[in-house]
Amino acid sequence: MAADPIHQFEIQNYFPVFKIGATQIHFTNSALFMAVAVGLTAALLIGATSGRRLVPTRLQSLAEMSYELVANTLRNTAGEEAMRFFPLVLSLFMFILVSNVVGLIPYTFTVATHIIITAALALTVFFTVIIYGIWRNGWHFFKLFLPSGIPGWMAPILIVIELLSFLSRPISHSVRLFANMLAGHITLKLVAGFVVMMGSVGALGVFGAIAPLALTIALTALELLVAVLQAYVFTILTCIYLNDAIHPGH
Repeated sequence: MAADPIHQFEIQNYFPVFKIGATQIHFTNSALFMAVAVGLTAALLIGATSGRRLVPTRLQSLAEMSYELVANTLRNTAGEEAMRFFPLVLSLFMFILVSNVVGLIPYTFTVATHIIITAALALTVFFTVIIYGIWRNGWHFFKLFLPSGIPGWMAPILIVIELLSFLSRPISHSVRLFANMLAGHITLKLVAGFVVMMGSVGALGVFGAIAPLALTIALTALELLVAVLQAYVFTILTCIYLNDAIHPGH
Protein backbone atom coordinates (compact mmCIF):
# COMPACT_ATOMS: atom_id res chain seq x y z
CA MET A 1 0.00 0.00 0.00
CA ALA A 2 1.07 3.63 -0.41
CA ALA A 3 3.39 5.08 2.25
CA ASP A 4 1.49 8.35 2.70
CA PRO A 5 -2.26 8.98 3.11
CA ILE A 6 -2.51 11.31 0.10
CA HIS A 7 -0.95 8.95 -2.45
CA GLN A 8 -4.15 6.84 -2.51
CA PHE A 9 -6.01 9.70 -4.25
CA GLU A 10 -3.53 10.02 -7.13
CA ILE A 11 -4.97 9.75 -10.62
CA GLN A 12 -3.08 7.15 -12.65
CA ASN A 13 -3.13 7.08 -16.45
CA TYR A 14 -3.49 3.54 -17.79
CA PHE A 15 -3.58 4.05 -21.56
CA PRO A 16 -4.49 6.81 -24.04
CA VAL A 17 -8.02 6.82 -25.46
CA PHE A 18 -8.28 9.81 -27.81
CA LYS A 19 -6.94 13.30 -28.31
CA ILE A 20 -8.66 16.69 -28.14
CA GLY A 21 -6.35 19.22 -29.77
CA ALA A 22 -3.04 18.96 -27.93
CA THR A 23 -4.59 17.25 -24.91
CA GLN A 24 -4.32 13.48 -24.65
CA ILE A 25 -7.28 11.84 -22.89
CA HIS A 26 -6.33 8.73 -20.90
CA PHE A 27 -8.26 5.90 -19.34
CA THR A 28 -7.51 6.32 -15.62
CA ASN A 29 -8.01 4.47 -12.37
CA SER A 30 -10.91 6.83 -11.65
CA ALA A 31 -12.59 5.85 -14.93
CA LEU A 32 -11.94 2.18 -14.19
CA PHE A 33 -13.65 2.23 -10.80
CA MET A 34 -16.52 4.32 -12.10
CA ALA A 35 -17.04 1.60 -14.70
CA VAL A 36 -16.80 -1.03 -11.95
CA ALA A 37 -19.44 0.84 -9.91
CA VAL A 38 -21.76 1.05 -12.92
CA GLY A 39 -21.25 -2.64 -13.70
CA LEU A 40 -21.92 -3.76 -10.13
CA THR A 41 -24.98 -1.51 -9.92
CA ALA A 42 -26.37 -2.96 -13.14
CA ALA A 43 -25.66 -6.48 -11.93
CA LEU A 44 -27.51 -5.79 -8.70
CA LEU A 45 -30.52 -3.92 -10.03
CA ILE A 46 -30.99 -5.83 -13.29
CA GLY A 47 -29.55 -9.25 -12.59
CA ALA A 48 -31.03 -9.61 -9.10
CA THR A 49 -34.54 -8.73 -10.29
CA SER A 50 -34.58 -10.55 -13.63
CA GLY A 51 -35.70 -13.87 -12.19
CA ARG A 52 -38.49 -13.31 -9.69
CA ARG A 53 -38.82 -15.94 -6.95
CA LEU A 54 -41.40 -16.66 -4.31
CA VAL A 55 -38.63 -16.45 -1.72
CA PRO A 56 -36.25 -13.67 -2.86
CA THR A 57 -32.50 -14.14 -2.72
CA ARG A 58 -30.30 -11.80 -0.72
CA LEU A 59 -29.43 -9.83 -3.85
CA GLN A 60 -33.10 -9.51 -4.74
CA SER A 61 -33.90 -8.37 -1.22
CA LEU A 62 -31.10 -5.81 -1.35
CA ALA A 63 -32.27 -4.50 -4.73
CA GLU A 64 -35.88 -4.23 -3.56
CA MET A 65 -34.79 -2.41 -0.40
CA SER A 66 -32.92 0.10 -2.56
CA TYR A 67 -35.97 0.59 -4.79
CA GLU A 68 -38.27 1.12 -1.81
CA LEU A 69 -35.88 3.41 0.03
CA VAL A 70 -35.43 5.76 -2.92
CA ALA A 71 -39.10 5.63 -3.93
CA ASN A 72 -40.35 6.40 -0.42
CA THR A 73 -37.84 9.22 0.02
CA LEU A 74 -38.81 10.74 -3.31
CA ARG A 75 -42.57 10.50 -2.65
CA ASN A 76 -42.37 11.82 0.91
CA THR A 77 -40.11 14.71 -0.05
CA ALA A 78 -41.41 15.87 -3.43
CA GLY A 79 -44.74 14.12 -4.00
CA GLU A 80 -46.03 11.58 -6.48
CA GLU A 81 -45.13 13.69 -9.52
CA ALA A 82 -41.47 13.41 -8.58
CA MET A 83 -41.56 9.68 -9.35
CA ARG A 84 -40.77 10.53 -12.97
CA PHE A 85 -37.27 11.27 -11.64
CA PHE A 86 -37.03 7.89 -9.92
CA PRO A 87 -34.55 6.42 -12.46
CA LEU A 88 -32.25 9.44 -12.05
CA VAL A 89 -32.39 9.46 -8.24
CA LEU A 90 -31.97 5.69 -7.96
CA SER A 91 -29.00 5.78 -10.34
CA LEU A 92 -27.32 8.52 -8.31
CA PHE A 93 -27.94 6.69 -5.03
CA MET A 94 -26.68 3.33 -6.24
CA PHE A 95 -23.66 4.76 -8.06
CA ILE A 96 -22.50 6.71 -5.00
CA LEU A 97 -23.26 3.84 -2.63
CA VAL A 98 -21.50 1.15 -4.67
CA SER A 99 -18.47 3.32 -5.51
CA ASN A 100 -18.08 4.30 -1.84
CA VAL A 101 -18.27 0.70 -0.64
CA VAL A 102 -15.90 -0.55 -3.35
CA GLY A 103 -13.45 2.18 -2.33
CA LEU A 104 -13.11 0.60 1.11
CA ILE A 105 -11.48 -2.50 -0.38
CA PRO A 106 -7.65 -2.32 -0.20
CA TYR A 107 -5.88 -1.32 -3.43
CA THR A 108 -9.05 0.14 -4.94
CA PHE A 109 -9.97 3.78 -5.64
CA THR A 110 -12.79 5.89 -4.20
CA VAL A 111 -14.07 8.15 -6.97
CA ALA A 112 -15.98 10.41 -4.55
CA THR A 113 -12.67 11.59 -3.08
CA HIS A 114 -12.25 13.80 -6.17
CA ILE A 115 -14.31 16.99 -6.22
CA ILE A 116 -14.67 16.86 -10.02
CA ILE A 117 -16.76 13.68 -9.71
CA THR A 118 -19.04 14.90 -6.94
CA ALA A 119 -19.36 18.29 -8.63
CA ALA A 120 -20.48 16.62 -11.87
CA LEU A 121 -23.17 14.70 -9.98
CA ALA A 122 -24.31 17.81 -8.11
CA LEU A 123 -24.42 19.92 -11.30
CA THR A 124 -26.52 17.21 -12.97
CA VAL A 125 -29.11 17.65 -10.22
CA PHE A 126 -28.76 21.45 -10.28
CA PHE A 127 -29.43 21.84 -14.01
CA THR A 128 -32.19 19.22 -13.91
CA VAL A 129 -33.99 21.34 -11.30
CA ILE A 130 -33.60 24.53 -13.33
CA ILE A 131 -34.63 23.03 -16.68
CA TYR A 132 -37.59 21.07 -15.36
CA GLY A 133 -38.67 23.88 -13.03
CA ILE A 134 -38.83 26.42 -15.87
CA TRP A 135 -40.40 23.92 -18.29
CA ARG A 136 -43.13 22.96 -15.83
CA ASN A 137 -43.82 26.29 -14.12
CA GLY A 138 -42.64 28.96 -16.53
CA TRP A 139 -41.93 32.27 -14.82
CA HIS A 140 -43.65 30.99 -11.70
CA PHE A 141 -40.48 28.98 -11.02
CA PHE A 142 -38.73 32.21 -10.00
CA LYS A 143 -41.11 32.58 -7.05
CA LEU A 144 -38.63 30.21 -5.48
CA PHE A 145 -36.51 33.28 -4.78
CA LEU A 146 -39.33 35.29 -3.17
CA PRO A 147 -41.45 33.47 -0.58
CA SER A 148 -45.12 34.41 -0.38
CA GLY A 149 -46.30 37.02 2.13
CA ILE A 150 -43.03 38.96 2.27
CA PRO A 151 -43.29 42.79 2.61
CA GLY A 152 -42.19 44.68 -0.48
CA TRP A 153 -39.34 46.48 1.23
CA MET A 154 -37.76 43.15 2.16
CA ALA A 155 -38.06 41.67 -1.33
CA PRO A 156 -34.69 42.88 -2.75
CA ILE A 157 -32.79 41.60 0.28
CA LEU A 158 -34.52 38.22 0.30
CA ILE A 159 -34.14 37.76 -3.44
CA VAL A 160 -30.37 38.24 -3.15
CA ILE A 161 -30.16 35.87 -0.17
CA GLU A 162 -32.31 33.19 -1.84
CA LEU A 163 -30.42 33.52 -5.12
CA LEU A 164 -27.06 33.11 -3.40
CA SER A 165 -28.43 30.15 -1.46
CA PHE A 166 -29.71 28.56 -4.68
CA LEU A 167 -26.44 29.09 -6.54
CA SER A 168 -24.44 27.62 -3.66
CA ARG A 169 -26.42 24.37 -3.75
CA PRO A 170 -24.10 22.48 -6.12
CA ILE A 171 -21.13 23.59 -4.01
CA SER A 172 -22.51 22.30 -0.72
CA HIS A 173 -24.06 19.26 -2.45
CA SER A 174 -20.72 18.18 -3.89
CA VAL A 175 -18.34 19.27 -1.12
CA ARG A 176 -20.32 17.42 1.58
CA LEU A 177 -19.80 14.07 -0.14
CA PHE A 178 -16.25 14.80 -1.26
CA ALA A 179 -15.03 16.08 2.13
CA ASN A 180 -16.53 13.24 4.16
CA MET A 181 -15.06 10.53 1.95
CA LEU A 182 -11.67 12.27 1.68
CA ALA A 183 -11.32 12.89 5.42
CA GLY A 184 -12.43 9.37 6.31
CA HIS A 185 -9.93 7.70 3.98
CA ILE A 186 -7.06 9.91 5.19
CA THR A 187 -7.85 9.11 8.83
CA LEU A 188 -8.15 5.40 8.10
CA LYS A 189 -4.86 5.34 6.21
CA LEU A 190 -3.02 7.24 8.96
CA VAL A 191 -4.21 4.88 11.70
CA ALA A 192 -3.46 1.81 9.57
CA GLY A 193 0.02 3.22 8.98
CA PHE A 194 0.70 3.13 12.71
CA VAL A 195 -0.04 -0.61 12.71
CA VAL A 196 2.63 -1.21 10.06
CA MET A 197 5.16 1.10 11.72
CA MET A 198 4.80 -0.43 15.17
CA GLY A 199 4.67 -3.98 13.85
CA SER A 200 8.02 -3.52 12.10
CA VAL A 201 9.81 -2.59 15.33
CA GLY A 202 9.76 -6.05 16.84
CA ALA A 203 7.92 -8.16 19.40
CA LEU A 204 7.19 -5.16 21.62
CA GLY A 205 5.99 -3.20 18.62
CA VAL A 206 3.65 -6.01 17.57
CA PHE A 207 2.09 -5.91 21.04
CA GLY A 208 1.78 -2.12 20.82
CA ALA A 209 0.13 -2.39 17.39
CA ILE A 210 -2.91 -4.12 18.88
CA ALA A 211 -4.55 -0.83 19.88
CA PRO A 212 -4.19 0.91 16.47
CA LEU A 213 -5.25 -2.34 14.76
CA ALA A 214 -8.47 -2.40 16.80
CA LEU A 215 -8.99 1.29 16.00
CA THR A 216 -8.44 0.57 12.30
CA ILE A 217 -11.15 -2.11 12.38
CA ALA A 218 -13.52 0.27 14.18
CA LEU A 219 -12.77 3.06 11.70
CA THR A 220 -13.38 0.71 8.78
CA ALA A 221 -16.81 -0.10 10.18
CA LEU A 222 -17.44 3.61 10.69
CA GLU A 223 -16.33 4.37 7.13
CA LEU A 224 -18.76 1.76 5.83
CA LEU A 225 -21.55 3.51 7.72
CA VAL A 226 -20.41 6.88 6.39
CA ALA A 227 -20.32 5.49 2.83
CA VAL A 228 -23.96 4.44 3.11
CA LEU A 229 -25.10 7.59 4.92
CA GLN A 230 -23.41 9.95 2.45
CA ALA A 231 -25.11 8.21 -0.47
CA TYR A 232 -28.45 8.61 1.29
CA VAL A 233 -27.79 12.25 2.27
CA PHE A 234 -26.95 13.06 -1.35
CA THR A 235 -30.22 11.38 -2.36
CA ILE A 236 -32.32 13.27 0.21
CA LEU A 237 -30.88 16.61 -0.89
CA THR A 238 -31.57 15.69 -4.51
CA CYS A 239 -35.22 14.99 -3.61
CA ILE A 240 -35.49 18.30 -1.74
CA TYR A 241 -34.12 20.22 -4.70
CA LEU A 242 -36.49 18.41 -7.08
CA ASN A 243 -39.37 19.42 -4.83
CA ASP A 244 -38.44 23.06 -5.48
CA ALA A 245 -38.66 22.43 -9.22
CA ILE A 246 -42.13 20.86 -8.86
CA HIS A 247 -43.53 23.17 -6.17
CA PRO A 248 -41.70 26.52 -6.36
CA GLY A 249 -42.74 29.18 -3.90
CA HIS A 250 -44.14 26.71 -1.37
